[in-house]
Amino acid sequence: MIVRESYLKKLRQLKDQDLIKVVTGVRRCGKSTLLEAFRNELLENGVSPGNIVFLNFEERENLTLCNWSALYDEIILKVKPDKKNYIFLDEIQLVADFEKLVNSLFVKKNIDLYITGSNAYLLSSELATLLTGRYIAINLHPYSFREYISAFPDEKNSDRLFRNYLNNTAFPGAVTLSKSAPDLVSDYLQSIYDTVIRKDIVKRHNLRKFDNLQRVIEFLFDSVGSLVSPTNIAEQLNRNSDKRISHNTIIKLINYLTEAYILYSAPRYDIKGKELLLTNEKYYIVDLGLKSVLQTNVHNADLGHKLENVIYFELLRRGGKVFVGKNRDKEVDFILQKPGNEREYYQVAYTVNDEKTLERELTSFRAIKDNYPKYLLTLDYDNSVIEGIHKRNVIDWLLEEV
Repeated sequence: MIVRESYLKKLRQLKDQDLIKVVTGVRRCGKSTLLEAFRNELLENGVSPGNIVFLNFEERENLTLCNWSALYDEIILKVKPDKKNYIFLDEIQLVADFEKLVNSLFVKKNIDLYITGSNAYLLSSELATLLTGRYIAINLHPYSFREYISAFPDEKNSDRLFRNYLNNTAFPGAVTLSKSAPDLVSDYLQSIYDTVIRKDIVKRHNLRKFDNLQRVIEFLFDSVGSLVSPTNIAEQLNRNSDKRISHNTIIKLINYLTEAYILYSAPRYDIKGKELLLTNEKYYIVDLGLKSVLQTNVHNADLGHKLENVIYFELLRRGGKVFVGKNRDKEVDFILQKPGNEREYYQVAYTVNDEKTLERELTSFRAIKDNYPKYLLTLDYDNSVIEGIHKRNVIDWLLEEV
């Protein structure tokens, strides 16, 4: 099992803090495994098994626990009144009125509460209103490249591993499966995709026209790293089909996809005007392997945009908000807005060995007049500083200690 150290570190820091720990993320990204690993750490550090309650609401034996009040009573019966108790509620959104359950448990002073959910509805529901300022969210993703390579200890060629990482999947279960039954990985990814689409989107939102959702997914999967808007998506889809789809429908469907953590957005930020722009943004796929489910993942094709996708999620892991930068007529691939109002700028290119390409990337940086760090990430083998801009090899950058 790969230790998700960066996430475990956060849970250790939050242990016994008067906050609900909410672990969110797409299905099968490792939320349950993370909680189990943290539970095992508690046991190793002397917490009694009797002081831990762990319920996974996807398990068959827990399917009947749908009444929040009865579930609350059952949990309280297990709680030791004179000890600290650690309560883990996995996929809590499957419990009706889960907000009331969470709130009722949280007010108990001897309970340290951890919950997970596979849909952003968890934090856009009454829970967020009910518990304003009383919870902290940890968004979990499939494996980072650092985690991915640790799954292949016998492979010493990091270039080869990175090429696989770009073209395949980083879902923990799929990575494990790829080593023993690689021919079943596509079926595994299909099952994740079907579960998320059918349960978290179609069923939850009572969608009748599944084909519209499918068309939008295919378009956005093919447009990774490209600026898009609901208007131009509708124009493109209506141009190529007799089935009409409206601008408002596009907006709703994109919201459903981001709620289910299949897609993440990077809004545009005007560097000179210092304001968020309301038109056009980029979307990135939580796992590039999902492209193969729709047969849009041509091996070793579109590597520049796949590289962008990897960088986007690594920046999210490193903390802060990620934007696409606009500076007059120039674009900066990413702005990482860090705590304390610090920021970093990133340009991503597969290679800048060509002088024209290098000049294009540097020009975008030169137009920025502040002194925040600027990074040019490529798969070229050299690491250097050009006009104060840090040119880094992507693999070296991904593997560095942060």
